[in-house]
Amino acid sequence: MTGIYAAAPAQTNAGIGGSSPAYSFLDITSSTRIYGLGGVNITVADPTDIFTIDQNPGLLGPEFDRQLGVNYMHWLGGSNFAGVRYGMAAGERAAWTAAIQYFGYGSMKETDAAGNITGSFSPIDLTFSGGYTHDLTDCLRGGFAVKVAYSSYSQFSAVAIAADLGLNYYDADRDLSLSVVAANLGGQVKRFNDTHERLPIDLRLGWAKSFGSFPVRFSITAYDLTRWKVPYYDNGDGTTAAVLKDSFGSNLMRHLVFGADFIPSERFNICLGYNYRTRTDMSTYSRSLLSGFSLGASLRLSSFGVGVALAKPHNGATNLMVNFTTDLNELLR
Repeated sequence: MTGIYAAAPAQTNAGIGGSSPAYSFLDITSSTRIYGLGGVNITVADPTDIFTIDQNPGLLGPEFDRQLGVNYMHWLGGSNFAGVRYGMAAGERAAWTAAIQYFGYGSMKETDAAGNITGSFSPIDLTFSGGYTHDLTDCLRGGFAVKVAYSSYSQFSAVAIAADLGLNYYDADRDLSLSVVAANLGGQVKRFNDTHERLPIDLRLGWAKSFGSFPVRFSITAYDLTRWKVPYYDNGDGTTAAVLKDSFGSNLMRHLVFGADFIPSERFNICLGYNYRTRTDMSTYSRSLLSGFSLGASLRLSSFGVGVALAKPHNGATNLMVNFTTDLNELLR
């Protein structure tokens, strides 16, 4: 399986908690808002955008009733991802959601143990998920999501089941959002071979707040909190030996994602994110000046919404994500 795993695209959060890279796709967001805010965010929800609850089921609520969204992303290399998500109210204090996400990595060469090319294959990953959320108080929500992940790499296939648990506290008077999420709890039920592949189990904490009438909501998300040390090698300009970076400050920053969401109106927003781990994972002389930064924007017109997000992790790649959403209650009125 070594050659097949090498075919998987590099992920921002690959190897979380010592997990296998085979399941790093579980941490790729389907939301342009989240991607624009740095790729990891569990506190910012937009009741007109069903994808914003992607990484925290505790953000879901009855205000997402009959919302439908489709997404597409062009990832590193020839990878293309797409999916659909739907939300539905369950009374006045609860809601559920269902989603399907496809990850296709293009055509790749298949080799034997000696490295000889034996053909080609097109690896894919699929996730099927469903979630439920209930208002615990006027300010506190709790929810869960269950995901079934199917992977097909040449003649190998695997199935895993994972669950996300999320809580969100929101104070509307102060526009303060606090969240905690336990993500990807579970394991494989069908293996690729005799090796057990670990899921990227993760603990995440999030804070988001605006200040007064200033139309910007700031957010900080801490992730990969099941471990402290996440060292990396700095390759400099490529002329000297790589240097191991393992200081307190480096480890701290590699757990944090920073975001700023400019919201001049209810129909339009621009968001900017910075993910230090993405930048340091691309720590080579050829990385882009913008590595680690991401930019997103969304626009709402009547019952339809569109979101776009961009990131350039290194000079040879530009990631593009697009979301389309609609409120079926308004559309079919």
